[in-house]
Amino acid sequence: MPGLRLQPGVAGARKRAQAMRAAGRAAPAKPHHPEAFPRHRHDHKACVSDAVDAAADLCMRIGERFTPLRRRVLELVWSSHQPIGAYAILDKLREEGRAAAPPTVYRALDFLLAHGIVHRIASMNAFVGCTHPGEAHAVQFLICRGCGSAAEIDDDGLSTALARAADRVGFAVESRVIELAGLCAGCRAAAKATPAG
Repeated sequence: MPGLRLQPGVAGARKRAQAMRAAGRAAPAKPHHPEAFPRHRHDHKACVSDAVDAAADLCMRIGERFTPLRRRVLELVWSSHQPIGAYAILDKLREEGRAAAPPTVYRALDFLLAHGIVHRIASMNAFVGCTHPGEAHAVQFLICRGCGSAAEIDDDGLSTALARAADRVGFAVESRVIELAGLCAGCRAAAKATPAG
């Protein structure tokens, strides 16, 4: 789609861009990922690793501690491309033998939210990792009702149109989160392949 950019975790892209600059080649301005809902041939460990590296870099730059609990909560948020609730995170921590309580998990999530490392999907009361942490941006999600995955998109045209519409009526926008529900390409293809009856 024209004007639609899908962005993966930035740490790996940042490292590649630094390596390209060091080699004297121009680096791409922003990371680009053509597949919003990764399925096959997807190195998910790289997503988690990139997200953790980006969060650690951000915390170092702003002088905040990236504690082991904050790190583990972020890893659990990024453990799939499906939004995860706070109590599911708590259950996973307890399965790992950690003595975690709801306030502890919520404090870690509040920290990650406050610093733009994760986003909250209000309609699901769940969390997903931010694909470009620490950057001010409008948040737009495509949420698949089939597989439960969510993809963060960045469409400047949509953001600009909404800001102009709000400005025209004198509205001061405080939160810029848009959630669109539907079916991803994989679930649509699976539905078409399944005979009705």
